[in-house]
Amino acid sequence: MSKVKVIRSARRKKSADARWVEGIVEVRIPAWLSAEQEREVVAEMVEKLQSKTTSVRSSDEDLVRRAAKLNDSLLAGQARLGSIRWVSNQNTRWGSCTLATGDIRLSDRLQQVPDYVLDSVIVHELVHTFIPGHGPDFWLWADKAPQAERAKGYLDAYERFS
Repeated sequence: MSKVKVIRSARRKKSADARWVEGIVEVRIPAWLSAEQEREVVAEMVEKLQSKTTSVRSSDEDLVRRAAKLNDSLLAGQARLGSIRWVSNQNTRWGSCTLATGDIRLSDRLQQVPDYVLDSVIVHELVHTFIPGHGPDFWLWADKAPQAERAKGYLDAYERFS
């Protein structure tokens, strides 16, 4: 379970909101909620947020399965995946691919992004296994990821505000 910070707000009348802030789930709720209502709302909001994001406990084996599925469904099986794993030493890029081996490394900063964003980064790196560089052919394939443009916008904002 992730660490949760509850913020009560007199301005909130009905709605609650949850988001990741520096690895902590912040849940904003109306100030008038009882302790029991708070427990229920917080549990619901945390569950919703975690269902939208990739689990921090997602293993490298989960990444392999996910990449294989994306390769088959979006890239006609063209990618040559050597390995894929989380790394903690990539702070200036989201992922990297070694062309010679097909080994993909993903920044662990992606462990808390929505699934469509993670999928977009994985597809991007998979495409590099058969198309080097970022030319027009590369983007024809990389943009096959569901919500690819939205994912690019998310990552731009995430990088700016994190």
